[in-house]
Amino acid sequence: MTDPHRAPARLAARTAGLVRVVGAGLLGSSIGHALQGLGVDVALADASPAQLRLAIDYGAGRAARDDDRPALIVVAVPPDVVADVVERELAAFPGAVVTDVASVKLDPLHTLRERGIDLTHYIGSHPMAGRERGGAIAARADLFIGRPWVVCRDEETPASDLALVEGLALDLGATLLEMTPEEHDRAVALMSHVPQLVASLLAGRFVDAPDEAMNLAGQGVRDTTRIAHSAPELWVQILGANAAPVVDVLDALAADLAGVAEALRAPDGPGARRAVADTIRRGNDGVERLPGKHGQKRRFEQMVVMVDDTPGQLGRLFGDLGELEVNVEDLRLEHSPGAQFGLAEIGLVPGVLRRAVDGLEARGWKIASTSLD
Repeated sequence: MTDPHRAPARLAARTAGLVRVVGAGLLGSSIGHALQGLGVDVALADASPAQLRLAIDYGAGRAARDDDRPALIVVAVPPDVVADVVERELAAFPGAVVTDVASVKLDPLHTLRERGIDLTHYIGSHPMAGRERGGAIAARADLFIGRPWVVCRDEETPASDLALVEGLALDLGATLLEMTPEEHDRAVALMSHVPQLVASLLAGRFVDAPDEAMNLAGQGVRDTTRIAHSAPELWVQILGANAAPVVDVLDALAADLAGVAEALRAPDGPGARRAVADTIRRGNDGVERLPGKHGQKRRFEQMVVMVDDTPGQLGRLFGDLGELEVNVEDLRLEHSPGAQFGLAEIGLVPGVLRRAVDGLEARGWKIASTSLD
């Protein structure tokens, strides 16, 4: 991440103070808010006049004008129209660098190449950021901070164009990654698109579940299905544009599920318990590969603190930890149905857990569990 105090000068100088954002939804408006905060003039355009007015009213930028001459254009439209909009923007502003932020990179690139479009000044990119809710109302200036931003360059990309797109990502607080379009689409199939389907399929099982079962819902199932709130219309486009890599992952996952189901049909049969254990263990190994705080690989020790469901309790907990000189590395909150308290699962660096537990208990906090138990 770059120094935020240096960001405005770098980006504003390279773009002559003007960035055109086409598409005033969640990503486009969030980019607008972030750039506005850096003192950059943001010209917004959207096919929907109502969406455009809403984004402007919320402060994501101003309406684009015919005399605008942007050096950088960010296309933030649905996947099925990315190629059309990129083609139009390249033609309308031949001196500008055009990037898009769609979650699929290969499909629009193939379409543009088939049309014979000169793509010298086009660079596909994709910030791995989003929310369950969409639209200008849900936009946030800090949406990209600490998130990966993939840039898909090729050997013909001018260095100055690449620097402009990379400067955008860095100034918005993102972490740069370079991939080919093929690498990107395979990666997001595994890390984004299939998880969306898995969450939606699991949450779909709740539709006909009895109320008694739903009352047992804890943080685990909420975490697993959190992204099931996503918009069907958008995901139909995303999954259709990246169908082949998604199917590859789904086929492998289906084989894994079939293997576990077969083992559980005869749980006392030869090798059945080992098959189940290996499945859980492989999941452990996979989770260990997920980057932690600041991209670190190390894991934290955990403690779970019971917190009364009354105002100010979390603030008091953090204040007590601060007095103990204990830094909170990670935090998750869980509420059980009907309970008048919550469970704060706190991640700490190894070596401070015992001090934190003893100090909190001395201050009257009840520790539900720790990784030392």
